[in-house]
Amino acid sequence: MSYPKSEMAGGGQPMAPVQAQPAAAVDPGQESVVSAYPTQPGMPGAPGGWMAAPTQVPANCPKGLEYLAQVDQLLIKQKVEALEAFTGYETNNKYEILNSMGQRVYHAVEDTCCCTRNCCGSSRPFDMKILNNQNQEVIHLSRPLRSSSCWCPCCLQKVTVEAPPGKVAGYVTQAWSLCKPRMRIENADEETVLRIKGPCCQLNICGDIEFDVYAPDEETYVGRVTKQWSGLGKELFTDADNFGISFPLDLDVNVKATLLGAVFLLDFMFFENNTKKDDKMSKSGYR
Repeated sequence: MSYPKSEMAGGGQPMAPVQAQPAAAVDPGQESVVSAYPTQPGMPGAPGGWMAAPTQVPANCPKGLEYLAQVDQLLIKQKVEALEAFTGYETNNKYEILNSMGQRVYHAVEDTCCCTRNCCGSSRPFDMKILNNQNQEVIHLSRPLRSSSCWCPCCLQKVTVEAPPGKVAGYVTQAWSLCKPRMRIENADEETVLRIKGPCCQLNICGDIEFDVYAPDEETYVGRVTKQWSGLGKELFTDADNFGISFPLDLDVNVKATLLGAVFLLDFMFFENNTKKDDKMSKSGYR
């Protein structure tokens, strides 16, 4: 069983975890969907700047997702907030979403009230806005308040992915499992198009934690979500995490957007650790 593909694609195979690599090569007889990149730092398309706008857009591609048609890897980096790091007071999470060349594709901002953040912690419902380089929202994620316990199989975690906002692109749904994390990537009709399988233990000192992505048959490997080791200081004193995500270049852009939403759900479920924050807030007088 194969994965859903884009109608205009440059091909692609399941990739290794995210790492720096040159731009994908294009066959001479095939139309390129990869733009030329300027070399001046800070300009769109330059390393460290914003990714260049695509010159061609896949058929039926939602506005704002055309950038995803050019990539088979993304790096999601959570920003460290000084107030949160020193006091433990939970602030809205912010992320940068980069391609394999270190160019910014999007940035994401959580939109949740302070009461919800600090009372519900990592279990909180949230809205996440994913914005382009013009600060326009192109993807909207919403997570209601639900259980993640295997003892409550009827109300497990679910994230709705809208692209553009107001139009459902897909869903990330937690599947029932006794020990190991399981997720379903569903299309707008709630049909399973991919599955995510995680390890029993979500702790790996000085190493990465990998969640493999499969086709619905759970045998055909498609890609991987990797929670990357961020360094001892960052891991101990903050909950700012780095994630890599890899998928076939020709995967449908709506499914890519939904897989991106799965990264945020995995972050909140397993790596948004509030234990160290509770200790800091007790010492600082907040609790």
